[in-house]
Amino acid sequence: MKKILVADDEADIRSLLKESLELEGYLVYTAKNGMEAMGVLKHQPDLILLDVNMPDMDGYTVCEKIRGYIDCPILFLTARTQEQDRVNGLRSGGDDYIVKPFGMEELLARVEAHLRREERSVSNANVCFSGDLTIDFSGHQVLLDGEDVGLTRTEFSIVKLLVTHGGQVFEKEHIYERVRGFDGEGDASIIAEHVRRIRQKIDKKKKHIETVWGVGYKWIG
Repeated sequence: MKKILVADDEADIRSLLKESLELEGYLVYTAKNGMEAMGVLKHQPDLILLDVNMPDMDGYTVCEKIRGYIDCPILFLTARTQEQDRVNGLRSGGDDYIVKPFGMEELLARVEAHLRREERSVSNANVCFSGDLTIDFSGHQVLLDGEDVGLTRTEFSIVKLLVTHGGQVFEKEHIYERVRGFDGEGDASIIAEHVRRIRQKIDKKKKHIETVWGVGYKWIG
């Protein structure tokens, strides 16, 4: 099943596109702004429908930020009709430009054509964006504003577990079992020290890991 990300700040358009694409057999993820769209990239969409005029970060900026990591087709949705707008979209890394209001049959045909044209994949497998961080799962590194923060293997494993289950609370014992294995030697309380060190490295601008007192930790990005 092909996965499609629909990023648009208009709820009606998100709902319409999601319903129409799902009827065609696609798995659809939605986002209402640029930051949400970047967070959804961990699901590795096969195609992205990206609105240009979104709050917090416009579509062009999102496209520029992710294009170094994501090689899937990106189709812009916009009410802008000027030639320069289309040029800006293509130069930022977009593959197509669909002007609102659009006919659903034409949009579906373009989506199908882009997916059929070539089997493209994520160039840096499993790259996730979370606020000011870029988590490169294949490279086993976390980047803050493009700079490697220097996590150890265990620290990266903890970040990977938490970020791929965003919002879910993990007990220290569970984290220890997942990152060290059941045969790991040591005390699960060491997880608290690992988390402290991770925070020193990644929490330069905002907090990413929240302590749930008496329970454990969760990723809040």
